[in-house]
Amino acid sequence: MREIVLDTETTGFDPEGGDRIVEIGAIELIGHVPTDKVFHEYIDPERSMPQEAFEVHGLGDDFLRGKPKFAELGQKFLDFVGDAKLVIHNAAFDMKFLNAELKWIGLPQLPFDRAIDTLDIARRRFPGSPASLDALCRRFGIDNSARTLHGALLDSEILAEVYLELIGGRQPDFGLSTSSGSGSNTIEVESWTPPPRPRALPSRVTGQEREAHAAFVAKLGDDALWPK
Repeated sequence: MREIVLDTETTGFDPEGGDRIVEIGAIELIGHVPTDKVFHEYIDPERSMPQEAFEVHGLGDDFLRGKPKFAELGQKFLDFVGDAKLVIHNAAFDMKFLNAELKWIGLPQLPFDRAIDTLDIARRRFPGSPASLDALCRRFGIDNSARTLHGALLDSEILAEVYLELIGGRQPDFGLSTSSGSGSNTIEVESWTPPPRPRALPSRVTGQEREAHAAFVAKLGDDALWPK
């Protein structure tokens, strides 16, 4: 199973109001295990950076000037994600921006049902508890000390660890992948149960133990559940 964990940084909160994506970071998981495949791009938003957004991610006008525009890398992004599920923290935000950018350059948009929202998973698992990425790192003991500012690639790497914890730990299944490429030789072992023994093992309970147990149950009276 292929999944893409991704995050974006933007100039603000509303693409329809003129805000744009300035960074995309995405990493590939195969069978819930990170591979060496990464998509990471800084993007020229073709507008100035508001101070409020700069204080969140530290990406300013001088740094972003001359970086590729989204129109230059939109297809490259779609090729990377392919048809994989998209693991995103607060998926509504990132999907809104990604689909706005894709729409503006005439590329296919991403169906929202492909998104796995880790924020929603965290809120359902831990109702009433903080569900930010930092809070989940504290809950699961994940080192996020390098996260002094928001960064799409770093946040994706951290989110991949959080996601594995949210779905049941770092080894959620027995899936084994020998390659991450298209048409790879993938071995998956699912729902394995041991076959029944051809002959039952002999009881290890002695006759003396059976008698002692029967005497104990007799003392419980007729209303006891055990003999029933």
